[in-house]
Amino acid sequence: MHTPSGAMETKAGGPGAFARFDLGRVPSPCFVVDEAAVRRNLGILRDVGAAGGARVLLALKAFSMWSLADLVEEYLDGVCASGLWEARLAREFYKGHLTTYSPAYKAGELPEILRLSDTVIFNTPAQIARFADLIAEARAAGETFDIGLRLNPEHSEAEVAKYDPCQLGSRLGFPVSQLKPEHLRGVDGLHLHALCEQGFEPLQRIWTSLEPRIADALVGLNWLNLGGGHHITRADYDREGLSAFLRTIAERHAIEVYIEPGEAIALDAGILVGEVLDTFDNGLPVAITDISATCHMPDVIEAPYRPAMLGEAEEGLAWRLGGPSCLAGDIIGDYRFPTPPGVGTRIAFLDQAHYSMVKTTTFNGVPLPAIALWNSDTDALRLVREFDWTEFRDRLS
Repeated sequence: MHTPSGAMETKAGGPGAFARFDLGRVPSPCFVVDEAAVRRNLGILRDVGAAGGARVLLALKAFSMWSLADLVEEYLDGVCASGLWEARLAREFYKGHLTTYSPAYKAGELPEILRLSDTVIFNTPAQIARFADLIAEARAAGETFDIGLRLNPEHSEAEVAKYDPCQLGSRLGFPVSQLKPEHLRGVDGLHLHALCEQGFEPLQRIWTSLEPRIADALVGLNWLNLGGGHHITRADYDREGLSAFLRTIAERHAIEVYIEPGEAIALDAGILVGEVLDTFDNGLPVAITDISATCHMPDVIEAPYRPAMLGEAEEGLAWRLGGPSCLAGDIIGDYRFPTPPGVGTRIAFLDQAHYSMVKTTTFNGVPLPAIALWNSDTDALRLVREFDWTEFRDRLS
């Protein structure tokens, strides 16, 4: 089967309840999110946070399906945003604590970010100094918020270089080797994020490397945010180890600890349904689908990785599946079918709730997938959103 050289392996845990979902119940293409699976993930995260004495925030950058905001509120302490628009979304639909972090802020946007957020994390001490007047003005106007600094722990654990926040020349975080006491004036806490779809052990190694270098700095601070990239809801994750680790940090340094899972909230909780539009042979069997890798699952190309297909056969002829756009590289991958697919054959790719819905585009005028909410416990199905061509028109001028 075709997998790009150096591709990341899919972390999908299997079809789960989607094995019995009738793909014909929704329009095509369509994201289908299982509310029961999201609730199960949220319950795991709540329990880990409670056992570890840590606060757990949803990273909106990975999963911002705000129709489930009330469900998130039942389990987590709040959300984290990556800039002004996500912060606005958070305040409109979500409740609880809001942390905002961006690699760089615009002066014209920062006053609103300070007003909306409970915590604002800066990427460098220079930015904190540059915006000192805006911070002071916001506080004088009665706004209350913490200031954080993101650190680069300079310890690489990510499996793919371009997804490594600690790579040489990384944009993300102030190098810990350059940290000085004066950089922490006016800073309430430190933030670090150095994982990508990983387990507990890499986090533990990062902290073992970093803790001696920042132990003195933690004495004067109120909180430590360990970021995201934790696949906490994956079956093989050492959740007991993580909880004990979080509690040890909190007690040893008398500090409040946060984690910001994103993918973990929606892991194995959604599929992308599509259908075959045409088939032909060009040295190998080719099927064109109404699912576009570049428009609907861009990480397939950017990561790259091969998404798991629902019900793929173990043997037989492999078909190359690709999207309807004019991009030659709009290839999803090579997949085996129990019987040759024909026009109208429904297909679905697993584990598409996170980092797919939030990245869709209308490049080439390719329509956006609809969004449906299914409950695998009750079999209730609700079409949350359908998009028309104005989504494409209104992005242009």
